[in-house]
Amino acid sequence: MSKAGLLYYLKKPQRIYAFLSKYGLLDWMPDKQYLEMAYRLNNGVKLDIDHPKTFNEKMQWLKVYDRKPEYTIMVDKYQAKQYVANIIGNDHIIPTLGVWDSFDEIDFDQLPEQFVLKCTHDSGGLVICRDKHLLNIENARKKIEKSLKTDYYRVGREWPYKNVKRRIIAEKYMEDVTAEVDTFGKKSLIDYKFFCFNGEPKLLYISTGLENHPTAKISFYGMDGKEMPFHRRDYAPYHNAPIPKAFKEMSVLARQIAVEVECPFVRIDLYSINEHIYFSEITFSPCGGNIPFEPISADEELGEWLELPNK
Repeated sequence: MSKAGLLYYLKKPQRIYAFLSKYGLLDWMPDKQYLEMAYRLNNGVKLDIDHPKTFNEKMQWLKVYDRKPEYTIMVDKYQAKQYVANIIGNDHIIPTLGVWDSFDEIDFDQLPEQFVLKCTHDSGGLVICRDKHLLNIENARKKIEKSLKTDYYRVGREWPYKNVKRRIIAEKYMEDVTAEVDTFGKKSLIDYKFFCFNGEPKLLYISTGLENHPTAKISFYGMDGKEMPFHRRDYAPYHNAPIPKAFKEMSVLARQIAVEVECPFVRIDLYSINEHIYFSEITFSPCGGNIPFEPISADEELGEWLELPNK
């Protein structure tokens, strides 16, 4: 690691444990103990994991005590597609163009002019190709191979990711003709991420530009399509986000998936692309259970919505 990279981790205490975790130096620590330490460093308060009250605290409880083998399938970006297709139909699944164990197996000549590469086990290992003739394959290789080496379970101890088979998939490139153009001159898809409590969608956040964090925007919305009176401190708000014509249908599909998942909380991510609904992904611990709510009272409010089962 470069000197600059090392200094980045050492500037703030919460980055130190992330650095140690990334390289496996805290693998010896049991999940419960690790999450208590990480929560204090991230949020500046003690975590009582056995008596949680806020939404973020309850996310930590679920990470320790709610573990079903099926969750691994649901977070695998390849296997989740078939799982969800069996619930809401293949018409809502973005087509897969290929799946490989290593970057060298990819035959780019067989891929279309536009496509998306991503890894099955993590978040962020994403290469968007809008023109194959302009694709820097070596840069794509570096990003994908770095992602393949990343143990996504380590830092956040999100158990569903622990045993996901690390692979690369290519998906059909999707573009919404009505999407706004960002500061890089690109059209970004809009994410509709439904927060489902015991199978019922109660709110969502709408986001855009997540592939370019500095330009990304996120805001929380109620199921009536109105913006909620709280936001995330780490992103610019997304005021007046577009509500799709098929919003009611989106909420119905999110509910169908969440009911089938059968857990106290799950986030169901969908797209509306050219007025058609597509599945994005299933997430059990948004932001690793460290959503920086502003005001912080929202953390307590959402915590009241989340009913935990017995251990």
